[in-house]
Amino acid sequence: MPITRLNHAVLFVRELARSVAFYVDVLGFRRIDMTPEGFAGAAFLLAPGSTNDHDLGLFEVGPGAGPSMAGRATVGLYHLAWEVDTLAELDRLRAVLDERGALVGASDHGTTKSLYGKDPDGLEFEIAWIVPAELLDEQALAARKRIGRLDLEQEISRYGATTVGGL
Repeated sequence: MPITRLNHAVLFVRELARSVAFYVDVLGFRRIDMTPEGFAGAAFLLAPGSTNDHDLGLFEVGPGAGPSMAGRATVGLYHLAWEVDTLAELDRLRAVLDERGALVGASDHGTTKSLYGKDPDGLEFEIAWIVPAELLDEQALAARKRIGRLDLEQEISRYGATTVGGL
């Protein structure tokens, strides 16, 4: 099964309007009109610049739903990772997530520079910039075996704010 990319993800959420607002206002997704008849508690979102049919499906399960226990008491998905094109965009999103109280971490994985956030239901996501293959060096490759603290200003100095990432 040769995978070319992740096409979309579907999440169960407590309150649809609250989750749609988060993904639209904080991450820049836009709601698209493709909800099937009879699915009033669903929304489909498209990320900026995406060529997918949709990138995120949200299905409301109601305010009585408990928190996800994945990784603590049950199996389940840990997080989704979305890739951004530049460190400038990663830096912009760091400020937005921090302002909204949704930023929960930042890590340097050597070949990727990542932010971690949580949506209103506590579902975690990663936003990553990937070091371009032509800029990979021994230092970056060796760092893949550890998780370090992300110094975004240092990475911008090293790679440039507008260098397009990706392998």
